[in-house]
Amino acid sequence: MAFRGLRDADPLDTSVLVLQDRHRSHLVDTKEFQEVLHPRQQMRAFLSMWRMDPRIRPYVICAGFYDIYRLGHIIIDWPLITCLVERWRPETHTFHVPVGEMTITLQDVAIILGLRIDGPVVTGTCVLDVAGLCGELLGVIPPDDAIRGSAISIRWLCQQLSYPIT
Repeated sequence: MAFRGLRDADPLDTSVLVLQDRHRSHLVDTKEFQEVLHPRQQMRAFLSMWRMDPRIRPYVICAGFYDIYRLGHIIIDWPLITCLVERWRPETHTFHVPVGEMTITLQDVAIILGLRIDGPVVTGTCVLDVAGLCGELLGVIPPDDAIRGSAISIRWLCQQLSYPIT
């Protein structure tokens, strides 16, 4: 795909960008919008309140997620995230940058985060009884107001599962 040049990362044939008029990059291209994104962040509060209970640590290690837990809070470069959002094209699932197209692969994520990507694939849909599953796996059944769809309130989880910090 041919591109216009270093200042404009849009392709020469913009017919593939069918969502352009609804994408943030349209406002950037017209110089109408140049504000840095500042999304809501809840992980900092969650990580400051929660310490992993030693009883679940072996399971987290076995699942290969302990290194992610050990990362703790990551300082996010919001101008960089804004730039990536502006260059993302949902039609092609790629970033359009001045030198061409680029994408992030599963292997990139695995290398950056140290996650395993081998083994059987987990796919499909499922209908869960979230309260029942919590009762089975955690030994505690959340109240109805702590469940929204298939999500459980982080505050409720912290209250139930936090290991006291001494």
